[in-house]
Amino acid sequence: MIGETIALFVAVSWTATALFAEVASKRMGSLPLNTVRMTMSLLLLLGTLWLIMGQPWPRYADGATWGWLALSGVVGYVIGDYCLMQGYIIIGSRFGQLFMTLSAPTAAITGYLLLGEQMRPLAILGMVVTLGGIAMSILSKGNSGTEAEGQDSRGHQNLRLALPARGVFYASMAGICQGFGLVLSKMGLEHYDAAIVSAGLTVRSLPSDALLPLPLYLSVPFAATLIRASVGLVGFFVLLVAFNRDWQAKLAHAVHDGKAMWCVFGATVFGPFIGVSASLLATQYTSTGIAQTLFALTPVLILAPAAWLFRQRVTLREAIGAAVSVAGVSLFFI
Repeated sequence: MIGETIALFVAVSWTATALFAEVASKRMGSLPLNTVRMTMSLLLLLGTLWLIMGQPWPRYADGATWGWLALSGVVGYVIGDYCLMQGYIIIGSRFGQLFMTLSAPTAAITGYLLLGEQMRPLAILGMVVTLGGIAMSILSKGNSGTEAEGQDSRGHQNLRLALPARGVFYASMAGICQGFGLVLSKMGLEHYDAAIVSAGLTVRSLPSDALLPLPLYLSVPFAATLIRASVGLVGFFVLLVAFNRDWQAKLAHAVHDGKAMWCVFGATVFGPFIGVSASLLATQYTSTGIAQTLFALTPVLILAPAAWLFRQRVTLREAIGAAVSVAGVSLFFI
């Protein structure tokens, strides 16, 4: 039950992250938000590693470990989180999190291509169900009587997007990058375990000079997250400078927005610091399938707080669509 409890906590943590990030992204923009968030995350992780591993940097990580986790950081953080925050700005965190269920089919396809993992028939069915749940939530029928307003020439109602297409694109890319990044992280963690063994230790060894030593299998997820966050910070800063001539003014404005900064802090603590590290930890105590299914509950968990905090109307169709999408994710791991 320990792994399942941690995985459920991750889903709640990511729900809080999404709500905090929606407020912050709309106040300061995607790139300033992610730059500040990665900076906060890096500082928290450096302090944590100093306490639990004896040095504020990923101990025992070799070049292959850095390479795979850095690539995961580019895909999952720089591209994925940029698209996710853009999606929050355009369509909100409730729909943004719905598209994150695309990470499961993406991880299944990527795992098949890169790791040779099997694609079972239920996984293919899960893809169809997940996509069907998303479609149920974001598609609607035309309401009026002209072809231009939603009906064809014979008077039949056409399906149309109920959300801006740009928001759908960004949120879809975020979910795809999340799944791809997960597989790359798994490859990096496998190299990390091998590097620890090469150093003459085991994953249950305790760092000798740490103030609060944890077994390496508990501390490695924080070290892996730090590698990804380091790459994320560099990537977001480069994008911020490249796309904004007045990047210093934008960053200064963001830092001096008190409400936005508190929301960024909340998004950081519950996201790349606790949430991501706990997600890696959960897979140590339970199967990846159970963990990923519980992680995917976020689109359902976010419905009530989003409706309350942002005064958003949640239709029955949208709620059912979110539940169907999560059910589709569960099929990948039965």
